[in-house]
Amino acid sequence: MTAAQHAAFQAGSGITPATLLTAIASIVLVLAFVWVIWVSIGTFRAWHEGQATVFDLTWSTLRASIVLMVLGFYLR
Repeated sequence: MTAAQHAAFQAGSGITPATLLTAIASIVLVLAFVWVIWVSIGTFRAWHEGQATVFDLTWSTLRASIVLMVLGFYLR
């Protein structure tokens, strides 16, 4: 952004663009954490009911965690 665009954005919204980007990144990461928890609990329930193996439980949790780490890397 140019200095004029930055000033116009801040005057119009009352916050800086960096603050808005931090808020958006935080919301995305919180939603990603909730998704990883949902995947883990869902797979755990399937394992508990005998519909999945321990390998399935470990692998799905690991894959979801890897997605979370990659997303965190790009949003830092």
